[in-house]
Amino acid sequence: MEKKPSPELDRDPYDIQRSVKLGHFDQYRGLLFSIAYRMLGSVADAEDMLQETFIKWQAVTDENIRSPRSYLVTILSRLCINHLQSARVQREEYIGVWLPEPIITDSGDGPFDLIKVDESISMAFLVLLERLTPTERAVFLLRDVFEYEYGEIGSIIRQSEVNCRQILKRARQHITALRPRFEIAKSNHDALLESFLKAIGTGELSGLVALLADDVVLRSDGGGKGVAVPNEIRGMDKVGRGILGGISRLLPRNLIRKLARINGEPGLINYLDGRPHSVLTIEVSGNRISSLHVITNPEKLKHLPILV
Repeated sequence: MEKKPSPELDRDPYDIQRSVKLGHFDQYRGLLFSIAYRMLGSVADAEDMLQETFIKWQAVTDENIRSPRSYLVTILSRLCINHLQSARVQREEYIGVWLPEPIITDSGDGPFDLIKVDESISMAFLVLLERLTPTERAVFLLRDVFEYEYGEIGSIIRQSEVNCRQILKRARQHITALRPRFEIAKSNHDALLESFLKAIGTGELSGLVALLADDVVLRSDGGGKGVAVPNEIRGMDKVGRGILGGISRLLPRNLIRKLARINGEPGLINYLDGRPHSVLTIEVSGNRISSLHVITNPEKLKHLPILV
């Protein structure tokens, strides 16, 4: 009997190579998105960077790549740095306060389930990262979050190990100077969010203010398309009055609330007619709320699931 040729032997070597590369890309997709989202603070931009990374990866002709993981991270990181350098101009022209796009991290079957979830993905921490330069941000994340060696980081950003250490030192100093001094238990975080929702439900200023830190800050991002205040509001009394006044004057009465894990922490999604209207997250210091982040820009909410 004549032996049939193996289907694998009949395949074009180029098609085999493309399949292998696709397999490597899919294997590290979660890592790549985890880095890109932290670098850019935007789901849409992170996905664009992944797409560009995939295109460049497929165009690579060198078959002797020792580590596809390192190669992919290098492509992605450089793309993100370049994007951030141009995005800074756009953010300077952004209407009002710019906040990162929120993601749900507790769905169990959503598109972000492969993302690395820790403190560095929280809304408050991503806001802190905005204070770093693109290169500082890349070095800080690759070293302190993803635990890359200095030699690897140097190859990625085209800097010496000595320079990488200096860049990381500056980045850590910026972050340390701005981070809250107290840690909070997750159970306390949940309890404070529940108490906050009860307080705004009653509309009593004293009960709300009692939950806020003296130097609490409220940041709201509407991007000129959603209801938001143009600047940060600071101080417990101003923030308390701003929240209650905004709820009574500006928010629709028929919003439906849904608690969710937003960027790894307790948060709230408000729905209007089944679609995301706004997202709220809080940062906690000690036993008080130290900052609130409200996102109403519809462009930053369109990737969130509808209410079913």
